[in-house]
Amino acid sequence: MKTMFLTVENRKALPPLGTQDGVGLEDHVVYVKFFSPYTGAGTWLAMEFDGEDTFFGAVDLGQGFELGYFSLKELESVKARIGGRVMPFQGIERDRHFRPMKYGEAKAA
Repeated sequence: MKTMFLTVENRKALPPLGTQDGVGLEDHVVYVKFFSPYTGAGTWLAMEFDGEDTFFGAVDLGQGFELGYFSLKELESVKARIGGRVMPFQGIERDRHFRPMKYGEAKAA
């Protein structure tokens, strides 16, 4: 099943790139969370968005969170892998239950 990666509400809520500059990192607001339900490793916390493809946020691929930019198209293109086999469905999903919160809270959630 294909998950809608960004709803109209998500797009409206995500501020443009650079909007949270000057705000302490722990106080940056995370608006959208993506995760990998099949591997258990992989969390993307989106704080800002260019409106088309590029997010700024934090990514944890199993080694702790790092700040940087990541691509909507790349997230959408990842296929699930189960037992070493590539499956015909998405490997990354948007957390539909996530609500905006400060980064300090989101990385602990």
